[in-house]
Amino acid sequence: MTGRIDAHHHLWELAAVHYPWLMARGVERFFGDPTPIQRDYLLRELRSEAQPCGIRASVHIQVGAENGLDEARWIQTVADANPDWPMAQVVFCDLTSTDLSKQLDTFQTLPTVRGVRQIVGRAPGEDARTGTNSLLDDPRFLDGVQEVGRRCLSFDLQLIPELMEKTARILAQAPDTRVALCHAGSPHDRSPAGLNDWAQRLRALSDLPQVSCKLSGLGMFDHGWTPDTIRPIVETCLEQFGPERVMFGSNFPVDKLYGDYASLTQAYHDLVPAEAHSAVFSQTAARFYDLEVPRD
Repeated sequence: MTGRIDAHHHLWELAAVHYPWLMARGVERFFGDPTPIQRDYLLRELRSEAQPCGIRASVHIQVGAENGLDEARWIQTVADANPDWPMAQVVFCDLTSTDLSKQLDTFQTLPTVRGVRQIVGRAPGEDARTGTNSLLDDPRFLDGVQEVGRRCLSFDLQLIPELMEKTARILAQAPDTRVALCHAGSPHDRSPAGLNDWAQRLRALSDLPQVSCKLSGLGMFDHGWTPDTIRPIVETCLEQFGPERVMFGSNFPVDKLYGDYASLTQAYHDLVPAEAHSAVFSQTAARFYDLEVPRD
């Protein structure tokens, strides 16, 4: 049986790469108190948690390093040192940069690089302060998304439901760029009305054939989550995207704040229909990120 893929996780070594957000002391974030994860989180720890759950390969997602290229080069050294663990990476690059082509040329010298993530929205309160939503009004952002696709790279999209329709209108103009929607589109309002609103807005993205969806990061807005509280999100994503466009991601170590890896994967295992397991836990991510996964 082909091993599973964790399609969304982070690693960090604080002496190797600087993460300003991670090292800010006493700052509460939308996902909670980061104090327990303000330490190194290395591949050996991820593997010790993930391998017993059948994970055999993974995708590292950029995570707010001060210098995105430093982070990408460090991840490449981690991948090179662990050839028995296939790992792709999604890097940070400002798609509105005047030297975007040069930056992407440099990133693409690293064989693990498969895509780019530039966050559009994290949470309503933080977005109001950071101004990331303004990317959607910058014509250079669309140009950048299109350029990513021309290079056969993908784009990891993180945003909140309120931005879905506007973002979908932009992505419709970049049909050749494969998009991975992070964290199911961050449904931050978990009331019945909030989830209904998220599901309706999600249609704008799920109707675009180039967009896939990650079942990841669902604990960030539901710190005491249970299988029953995330069930409607899982079911809606599978219904709208189909298993062939849905993939599992742990979002560790951030979601480690809310539970252990085994409980997380077991919840998804139980919520995803058995006939969709191979797609959601392996095939979708393998195809999207061009990963070869070892067989058990």
